[in-house]
Amino acid sequence: MKRSFTITVFTEDQTGLLSRVVGIFNRRNLNISSLTTSASSDESIHRFTIVVEVTEEMVIKLVAQLDKQVDVLKAFYYEDKDIVYQEIALYKVPIEVFNNGNEVEMLIRRHNARVLLIEPEYVVIEKTGHEYETEALLTELRQVGLYEFVRSGRVAIVKPMERLNSYLQEIEAGVGN
Repeated sequence: MKRSFTITVFTEDQTGLLSRVVGIFNRRNLNISSLTTSASSDESIHRFTIVVEVTEEMVIKLVAQLDKQVDVLKAFYYEDKDIVYQEIALYKVPIEVFNNGNEVEMLIRRHNARVLLIEPEYVVIEKTGHEYETEALLTELRQVGLYEFVRSGRVAIVKPMERLNSYLQEIEAGVGN
């Protein structure tokens, strides 16, 4: 049965690595729901956070394939219950939607969103949350007027201590023996 998995891939920061990582998914004809790259807690290590809808058997194969890549230090997979995750969404709405009483203001408050920028022609609103939360605000803003929308990929931190640190310590201990 297909489920949502978040894969974290820790790598050296090398040119061309993104295309190699994505290529593993392309070769298996798998869609990536979300992809975010960033620095990690160790400044020499880069982090990919990838969300896919696959079976557990497939995610195990993906992580094994990722681990085989040169410049990949280690890959892990998690279910949603094992991580804390968020996305950020930005919405650009016409300034005029604020002229009809406080409907849009109340909408923003109800969704725990915030106004980032007010310009003569538009307002930029930010919402941080899970995809269904940013999608709910999007649905309501479309009804009052929307110029533009963008949502980031998932950012996630695992609930247990970061396994990469333990993995690196094991490698260092093994090298010292």
